[in-house]
This record gives sequence, C-alpha cells and structure tokens, in this order.
Amino acid sequence: MLPGVLLLGSGSPTRRQWVDGALLYGGTQALVTGLEACRRQGLRGPGIAANGIQLLVPASCKVSSVGPVTVERTTRMPRPVVVDGMAMAPLVRAVLDQCRRLTTPDPVRALLTEAVQRGRLNPEVLVRELEAGSDRGSALPREVLRDVIRGARSVAEIDAMNVWRLSGLPEPVWNQPLRDGSGEYIGTPDGYFKKIRLAWEIDSYDFHFAKEDYAKTLDRNARYAAAGIALLQTLPSRLRTEPEEVAAELRAAYEARQLNSTQVEDAGLGQANIPWEERK
Repeated sequence: MLPGVLLLGSGSPTRRQWVDGALLYGGTQALVTGLEACRRQGLRGPGIAANGIQLLVPASCKVSSVGPVTVERTTRMPRPVVVDGMAMAPLVRAVLDQCRRLTTPDPVRALLTEAVQRGRLNPEVLVRELEAGSDRGSALPREVLRDVIRGARSVAEIDAMNVWRLSGLPEPVWNQPLRDGSGEYIGTPDGYFKKIRLAWEIDSYDFHFAKEDYAKTLDRNARYAAAGIALLQTLPSRLRTEPEEVAAELRAAYEARQLNSTQVEDAGLGQANIPWEERK
C-alpha cells in the first residue's frame, strides 16, 4: 500500500485500511487530520471531495508525502483523539488543517459554519487555534471566522453579511432572539435593525414543499406583525446571484421603516410595541 506497509489480502483496500495504513506509515506519533478526521468526528464537510489522507507528524519525523497520504510536519502536535481505534487530531485542529488547504471561499464557509453548528465548536476557540498555527493558508479561514463571530450560523448568513456590507447601512444584530412585552418568543431574525424594528430573514423556498414548515413561517411572520416589527424576506440564492439588487431592497426597506418610525414618534406612539428584549 505504502512504503513499508503491506496489505495481507486480495482486492482493493477499504477506506479504513487506507487510514490504518497511513497511520502505520506515519509512525507511532502520527495523527489523522483534515477532512478524514472531521468526517470521523461527525462533520459532513459538504462540497469537499474526500481524496487522500492528511497526517500530522512531529517535526523530527522523516516520512514524506506519498501516494494518497499527505504528511505535514509540525512542532505543535495536539493531544490525540481516538475514534474507532484510530488516532485523530482534535476536531478544532482537523477543521483548520483542512481549511488551510482549501483555495476557494465556499467550502471554507461550509466547513467552518458546520463546525460551529454541528460540531459545537466555539468560534473563539477556532480563532485561537488559527492564530497559534502557521500563517500559511490562513487568510480565507480568518476572513470567514470574522463573520462567524459576528453571528453567522450558515453559508447563507455569511452571504447576507456580505450583502449588508454593500448596503452601507448600520450593522444589524445577527441572530438575536426577540420576545414581546410579556416575555413570549417572537422570532430570531437573521438580521435585526433594533433602532427601527426591521427584521431580515433569509428564507428558503423549500418550505413550500412542507406544510408544517410553511405554517411555522406564517406563524412567525404573524408574531412579527403583532409586535410591530417590519419584515424583509430574501431567498438565499439571490444573495449571490443578485447581491446589488438585494442590497438596494434592504436599503429601501430600512429607509421606509425609518420614515415610518419617525412618523410614529411624532404621533406620540414611540414605545407601544417595542419588544421586551430591546427595552432591556
């Protein structure tokens, strides 16, 4: 299979046999990292092809990359995580080792947001690990993590932040739960402009094919209306195909709401429907 590693049996090696073989080749201190370690620790790594196997080995180790095995020497060997008998790098290290090798933004966004949501990694922990490692390949993950720290939970929300930057508007609060005056839950908009009570939701059209999801969306919109919160809904696909148009719509909604809020205050009704979260 690899230099000094034999497969005793007929047929092609399985993925597990390749991982075991790579660890034998790398030596007793070698760890699997990158996409293989991410997937074996519960992530899917959407949009990233699983080709070779990435190994971490101590800087003093003499083995080199060969065939499907990519060897990375490091002076920062992490404590191993054993998964099904295989020595893996911890998830935070595995995610960033993979991200450093990616050259386009989309898979980096997908992996980092999945690591925060599905892998329950704290964005601050990812930032600290990124800062502690090599600068090589760190520009893309560093850029994406800035938006994740702002509150983005998905690729669509990162795209929404990019559109917001085009709009020239004040920054909204991202993913803040809102409650009414009695403490009842209203919703958690993707973006919320608190001063003018404008919610921005990135809504997929997929809900049209599921009655329960569609009903939930209607209920949420009704709660916004009852609380006096204006709502702008945007399809996630438009954030990329029509960013300037969406930014213009966001500006128009903001300006219209700003004008409406001024008229309400002039009429002496300013505090009537302000959600409880804002009053705090």
